[in-house]
Amino acid sequence: MTETITDAAADRALKAKHRTMWGLGDYPDVAARLIPELGPVLVTAAGIRPGERVLDVAAGTGNVAVPAALAGADVVASDLTPELFTAGRAFAERQGVAVRWEEADAEALPYADDSFDAVLSCVGVMFAPHHQQAADELVRVTRPGGRIGLISWTPEGFVGDLFRTMKPYVPPPPPGAQPPPLWGDETHVRALLGDRVTDVEVRKQTVTVTAFDSPDTFRSYWRETYGPTIVAYRNNADDPERTAALDTDIAAVAERHDRGSGTTVMDWEYLLLTARVV
Repeated sequence: MTETITDAAADRALKAKHRTMWGLGDYPDVAARLIPELGPVLVTAAGIRPGERVLDVAAGTGNVAVPAALAGADVVASDLTPELFTAGRAFAERQGVAVRWEEADAEALPYADDSFDAVLSCVGVMFAPHHQQAADELVRVTRPGGRIGLISWTPEGFVGDLFRTMKPYVPPPPPGAQPPPLWGDETHVRALLGDRVTDVEVRKQTVTVTAFDSPDTFRSYWRETYGPTIVAYRNNADDPERTAALDTDIAAVAERHDRGSGTTVMDWEYLLLTARVV
């Protein structure tokens, strides 16, 4: 009993840190400026139809929820960090659609079994620390015959490279927590979902990012705007040498992936997976 209570307290503390992290900086700007096209890509791939009940897990500001609502679906957007919903509601209002916004932990969704026709997540559920728990929840709340659709950054792509680069600058993850880009590994995700799904379709695609003049511009933006990077800098704020090294290393990630001439052009790879629940 003591161990169970301790584990529960540790999990609450971990989730509180995650909620705080994603509330730092300006993730709504990241979503709107850099990856707005990913939501419509996922909605199309999942075949969202009018009248379907759709759940967007780790929805952030609604990059998937709003396009799903535009497709005529009845959409719930859930996220551990409700501070992001202000921007999401404004996004939905600009598009003239209704979305329900609900605070929820991807590893313990507050919905009944078989509640949704489709459950989607765009670079969202991948950041839940316990992958199997999150995958179990995706399956549980999807009705038999319903679909799961996921977009996740790949380990070998730009974001995977970025997280490997930042790893030495942050505290080690707690026991049981897994790296987010593993969700971008087909073998890993197939194992998480197991034989509970069928008609699995997987492909790797890229989103082209052209918002930055140079790798240094990217580094400066990412340092001020993206929660995990802000945490890395705060963790080293008292060490000027390590802060300078982090500056250099993050700019180097952009340099490695830059294919532009005169301006920075990067292709960020992601895994797109759709499946049908048995």
